[in-house]
Amino acid sequence: MKWEEARPAITLDQANRIIEAILKRGVELDCRPMSAVVVEPGCVVKAFQKEDGSSMIRFEMAYGKAYAALALGRSSTLVRVRQEEKPDFMRFLLSASGDQIFPEGGGLQIRDETGDIIGAIGVTGDTEDRDEELAAHGIHAAGLKTDDDCQHMGRKFRVRRTSGADGR
Repeated sequence: MKWEEARPAITLDQANRIIEAILKRGVELDCRPMSAVVVEPGCVVKAFQKEDGSSMIRFEMAYGKAYAALALGRSSTLVRVRQEEKPDFMRFLLSASGDQIFPEGGGLQIRDETGDIIGAIGVTGDTEDRDEELAAHGIHAAGLKTDDDCQHMGRKFRVRRTSGADGR
């Protein structure tokens, strides 16, 4: 069995539809210039766009948010929460990732209709809450799912929101 057959990945068409929806919605909401990257599992870039007027290193920020979502299996907002709860743990992960993880809101895993992870999106340009709102909007506009959409599908799909009483 080939790798492509064994592991589903987002298509270029889906990636472009996600980014198109994000940029369009950003204009409707009067956001600052936005940038968005869609990556496949393994954090291989599938598509990226940066609006005119976006500031420097927006690719790196968007990529870091998508990387964070895939690396920890949760939104990059929850990665930031994890950093606040367990700073030593996160220092290790940041180092182990070669400082590619950017723990700030705007990164979400992208799931298909069965709940399988097919990629991630990283959005940057406005507030982290708005970035994450736009990421979810883009995913839904392409007919795909977020982690929150799959919570009811069983333990494989549930995301721990914060450290539990067991400290994990």
